[in-house]
Amino acid sequence: MLSSWRRTREDQHVKERVASVFSDCMMPFTASTALHLVTFGIGASPFTNIEAVRLFCCSACLSVLFNYLYVLTFYGSNLVFAGYLENSYRHSLFCRRVPKPELLQQKPAWYRFLMYTRYDEDGAEPDDLQAYESHLLVAFMKRYYCDWITNTYVKPFVVLFYLVYVSFALMGYLQVSEGSDFSNVVATETSTIAYTRAQQRYFSSYSPVIGFYIYESIEYWNSSVQEDLLEYTKGFERISWFESYLNYLHGQNISGGLSRSNFTEHLRSGFLRQPRYLHFSDDIIFAKRADGEVDVVASRMFLVAKTTENKREEMSVLLDTLRKLSLTSRVKFIIFNPSFVYMDRYASSVGAPLKNSCVAALFLLFFSTFLAADPLVNAWLTVTVASVEFGVVGFMTLWQVELDCVSVLCLIYGVNYAVDSSAPLVSAFTLGRESTRTRWVKVSLERHGVPALQSYVCYSAALLPLATVPSNLTRTLFRCLFLTALVTAFHCLAILPVLLTFLPPSKRKRRNRKGAAEDREDVECVEMADSTRVVDQITTV
Repeated sequence: MLSSWRRTREDQHVKERVASVFSDCMMPFTASTALHLVTFGIGASPFTNIEAVRLFCCSACLSVLFNYLYVLTFYGSNLVFAGYLENSYRHSLFCRRVPKPELLQQKPAWYRFLMYTRYDEDGAEPDDLQAYESHLLVAFMKRYYCDWITNTYVKPFVVLFYLVYVSFALMGYLQVSEGSDFSNVVATETSTIAYTRAQQRYFSSYSPVIGFYIYESIEYWNSSVQEDLLEYTKGFERISWFESYLNYLHGQNISGGLSRSNFTEHLRSGFLRQPRYLHFSDDIIFAKRADGEVDVVASRMFLVAKTTENKREEMSVLLDTLRKLSLTSRVKFIIFNPSFVYMDRYASSVGAPLKNSCVAALFLLFFSTFLAADPLVNAWLTVTVASVEFGVVGFMTLWQVELDCVSVLCLIYGVNYAVDSSAPLVSAFTLGRESTRTRWVKVSLERHGVPALQSYVCYSAALLPLATVPSNLTRTLFRCLFLTALVTAFHCLAILPVLLTFLPPSKRKRRNRKGAAEDREDVECVEMADSTRVVDQITTV
């Protein structure tokens, strides 16, 4: 909007200037807002089973909606106010009338510095855009960059650089790993991180300590129940009161198949009174039954599994196996470890957002077919979004970012960001009918290159403080969003301008197809008046 405002003439009426700005910008801005609301709305819908993702998407929808209303009302009103200030030659910050140059020279230096502006009472010429084109970035883009990026000798190097980009992105894409590390949710320099690093370095061949909790009263004295419990814990390194108690009974030459009262009595008065078994007292809960007898109503054991290098995958399989067993077994038990919370979250925090992001991307591309004025716009947007997302996934892996809930959310956002950034450039090029493809690439860059570049710089600068936050989640957010901005800028300012200059279809052919009938009629009308021989040639053609 600022770029469009600067291209208007100051001698125009304010209504005409604002109307020109809104006609240029509000349609694509409305379309991009609708796409954001749709994609984030899918994340905020009941299809998402993660409360954190749902809250994030709800907040994003509210932010996008507020931003749209803000631009439509308050920001537009500021443009109107600024236009009236310019018409009356008042300073945009201090609202004071700017003196004429000869009067301004009589003021102090600080006053001249604050109140200096370009003063022209006669008004600008209709095609005078000197003030806008004299801007450093605009002049650089128009005079140097557009000619350089479309140079015949530069294009092969850009294409080669893009192939290098694809190869590195593919290398990272093949190394994508799942992120369910507990240390990612805490600050970097804490005792938790130190513990996690030591555990992974020295004891990575063992799983976390798994709590095995029996939450109902069962027949511990029954031989078949004892066999089931021993079978469930078989293969683990065990810290089990039950197994120690059975060994204690065997050491006392007592059979394990006792009655309920005898089993409980030996447990309370014999086993738990031994000094070496005294620590098991916290693992057994006793309660009196209705008939006055004491019974074990709940107990716990601790299990540790040996793992290999694929610890995360093995723990996920082990967790699923034990949970399925707890549903079908006649012994009612549950298993738990604090790390299971993040494994459970990961199981849904990656699969569900990935599915929703695919649905959102498909709906976005389907929705854009009705908004795009030309099917080629939608085709180029599809290719650009796919290339950007592929690159972000590959390079974030090379930057040691795992695929977790935060990175997947950034990928969802990256779809909208890539469409927002590349749509103006692609639309301006595709809708151009006259002249050559190279000429329309230059025109597109002149119109939209500088606003896009300013947007990338401001966006990256706003992300820099996130890099200093001592948190892995925030650092993941910074890396993913920064890669999204960097890869998108690379596509919009380098890759697309080069590919659009030589990839089909040709603009000349499309122009000829569109105006073939009209041109043929004009030529025939002109040349039929000359001679019959020319008419016969035209009829043959």
